[in-house]
Amino acid sequence: MLEFDGFQGRRRLAASLLAAALVLAPALAVAQQAEPAIQAPAAIPDPKPIQPAQSQTAPLASLALAAQFAGDRRPIRSGLVWRILSETADGTPPRIVARSTDAEPVFSLEPGTYLLHAAYGFASGTKRVTLGLQGLRDQVSISAGGLSLAGSIGDAPIAPAQLSFSVFVPLQGNSEGRLVVDKAKAGELIRLPEGTYHVVSTYGDSNAIQRADVKVESGKVTDATLHHRAARVTLKLVASPGGEAFAGTAFSVLTPGGDVIREAIGAFPQVILAEGDYVLIARQEGQVHSRDFKVESGLDRDIEVLAK
Repeated sequence: MLEFDGFQGRRRLAASLLAAALVLAPALAVAQQAEPAIQAPAAIPDPKPIQPAQSQTAPLASLALAAQFAGDRRPIRSGLVWRILSETADGTPPRIVARSTDAEPVFSLEPGTYLLHAAYGFASGTKRVTLGLQGLRDQVSISAGGLSLAGSIGDAPIAPAQLSFSVFVPLQGNSEGRLVVDKAKAGELIRLPEGTYHVVSTYGDSNAIQRADVKVESGKVTDATLHHRAARVTLKLVASPGGEAFAGTAFSVLTPGGDVIREAIGAFPQVILAEGDYVLIARQEGQVHSRDFKVESGLDRDIEVLAK
């Protein structure tokens, strides 16, 4: 009985396992289809040597430059500003591709056509060149010279700090012409194209002015001294000759015709005036005082107005 029951139990167990296997078989089949197949690794090809990238930069050539004064062909050793402009085939304006302030610069540029521009102060020279792979050495001629200005009263030089100069290019029908340089200082080297210029020298800040025409020659420095006829006067309002000056006095210097030349405020302001006759008016606490006086060239002195 017990053996029968064991046999029947084993039959029932086997039947259950068979049924479970039949139920799970489709799911296992689906799972096997969803699982990706493991592929064998593909063969790695032999590495090929990397070719270096081709350079897109064109070869450069050397352009060595120098400048000389027109006429005597002496080299220019200083004061130069070089600009190199490239010309384009499409007609667009040239563009600056290099600059230098060296006297004899050397540029490394792509072969091509260039416009050379050498500035020497207010003068300049230009030249068109074609640069090949073999390089090029060239010169630019500039028709220019230097101008150095000074001032004096008689034989006595005027302190540079008291002078300023304006330089004009004369024009037909215009005695003064077109302004080239303004407020130049005494002793300053002014580089100009060769030619004749009109120079205006101002001593102080009033009416002491002198004019002269000066010629500038290529390759030379022209030294020009303009001789002023003027003097420095010290203005005072006093109660008696030689007395102490009143502070805060307002002064006006006029021509005999009434034109105002200079105004100043203080106890004893100093004014530089051209040689000639003047009227001095002093105003102090609502009172007005005046006197006539004369300026003689080179005679610096006090001009006193008596408060009466």
